[in-house]
Amino acid sequence: MAVRHRLIQATPEAVWDVLADGDLYVQWVVGPSEVTPRDGQWPQVGATIAYEVRLGPLRLHNESVVRRCVPGSELELEAKAGRLGTARIAVELRPWGEQCLVIVDEHPLRGPGGLLHNVGVEALIQVRHRAMLARLANLCESEAGDRCRPDPPDTVGSVEYRPGTGRA
Repeated sequence: MAVRHRLIQATPEAVWDVLADGDLYVQWVVGPSEVTPRDGQWPQVGATIAYEVRLGPLRLHNESVVRRCVPGSELELEAKAGRLGTARIAVELRPWGEQCLVIVDEHPLRGPGGLLHNVGVEALIQVRHRAMLARLANLCESEAGDRCRPDPPDTVGSVEYRPGTGRA
């Protein structure tokens, strides 16, 4: 199971606004090049978006289905990749002070992806999640405006770097 987290300098509401906008999916998820709403109203349970993933000359037509939604805090998707199988991708938002801790948990459900799941695949998913969470943070923090909440400089426990000392 690939689990990764990131603290985003925006409120959970601002992060949810991005997750709940199906048109923004292509901007934070690594892989899709275009998104087309297929069924339902995103992010309601059962809503589906179709997208194309380009791997060199190869074009894969995939879709994601909302399997669980707790507005403002949880979004669980089933990513369907045709013959490659399906995966569960869960995104959880936790308030962290005035910021948002985002936790992504992904694992294969069906098909060859589940059979081939190993430490190497896990590492690739971690790299993908790192990029995805960075995209999500950039998008949320730019979209959040006044709902962006960076740590104040005098936060207890913050670290100050002093050049030349080799210590924080």
